[in-house]
Amino acid sequence: MTDNDAPPTAPSEPLAPPVDLLAIAAHRDDVELLCGGTLARMAAQGYRTGILDLTAGERGTDGSAQLRGQEADAAAAILGVTARRNAGLPDAGLENTPETRRLVAGFLRAFRPRVVIIPYMNGRHPDHRIASQLAYDACFLAGLAKLDAPGAPHRPEKILYALAYREDPVKPSFVVDITAFMETKMKAVHCYSSQFDGKTWGGEVFPGGERLLYDQVRMHAARYGSLIRTEYGEPFYIAETMRVDDVVTLGVRSI
Repeated sequence: MTDNDAPPTAPSEPLAPPVDLLAIAAHRDDVELLCGGTLARMAAQGYRTGILDLTAGERGTDGSAQLRGQEADAAAAILGVTARRNAGLPDAGLENTPETRRLVAGFLRAFRPRVVIIPYMNGRHPDHRIASQLAYDACFLAGLAKLDAPGAPHRPEKILYALAYREDPVKPSFVVDITAFMETKMKAVHCYSSQFDGKTWGGEVFPGGERLLYDQVRMHAARYGSLIRTEYGEPFYIAETMRVDDVVTLGVRSI
């Protein structure tokens, strides 16, 4: 990172270790807010996890790209993430183009995830909407043998859309119980003091009567946790119908 807060230049051959689960989002701190508890839980269960931030957040009102990079590294360590990379794309100028798709596909080929978490298709910030489309398209293209991108072809098996702060009535396909990892998630979110300290809202997290954004994060997690009869949860949507092999052991009582 340079002193003038310019986004990092992505390498021609982005190096990253293979992971089981990769979360892709537009800005540093998006992943922590959307699915930080899930990443922490999966890491604790022995899975290798990764984060790909598409931009450095250099156009953010608060902080700087350099500071946000330091905050992101600290948060990743708390979540037990195997590796975190930055694609170096322009903040507040994210585009889904053949060039950006090839770049992200290169990272996907390096990470080689089985499952990818991406933002939901709609969002308040233009970068969030485009990040969803870009990440999905790159997941498909990364599997094409003749795609002009570094690395061997690889296509994830599953794409999950993170729903944590949806204002529209999108019903989750499932909710991950993060009760045992809620404090880990909060510690990771607290790493972004430049973005959140003293704030009542941030990003897609709108005020709801609580004084601090941190309280809002906890409130949203409690809301989704209640849907699965637990204290805290993170919601996800999948486009395809899920397969169930054992209907006798399904979780969450109906009545």
